[in-house]
Amino acid sequence: MTRRRGVLGYNRAMEQSQPRRIVVADDNADSAESFAMLLSFSGHEVRVAHDGDEALDAVREFRPDVAFLDIGMPGKTGYEVAEAVRAEPWGREIKLIAVTGWGQPDDRLRARTAGFDRHLIKPIDPAEVDRLLDS
Repeated sequence: MTRRRGVLGYNRAMEQSQPRRIVVADDNADSAESFAMLLSFSGHEVRVAHDGDEALDAVREFRPDVAFLDIGMPGKTGYEVAEAVRAEPWGREIKLIAVTGWGQPDDRLRARTAGFDRHLIKPIDPAEVDRLLDS
């Protein structure tokens, strides 16, 4: 068992502490950069995008294990990015997580239909991020 810092910044014991390849996409640059920094401090390799087109390019080029995608981005929406990723042969292997301020049942259904595995409402809980990355 190894120890590493979680996104919350505390040390925790984990049986599998393998770093993940992660894309963070959000048109709020401060939010995206801050989240990416926390993930990097936890040992993950992170790429950042600030619109849907950049997000899709980042996922195609970087082939992350996980992608946190804002829904309301300029260019392609997070839904469109998720649909495009899922249409690729390699796209089914990526864990797609919607990150949004929209949390009504219809929003969750739309995210699931677009291909997202999870739907997180802003502000996201760092402990939930740790749980998602550990699974």
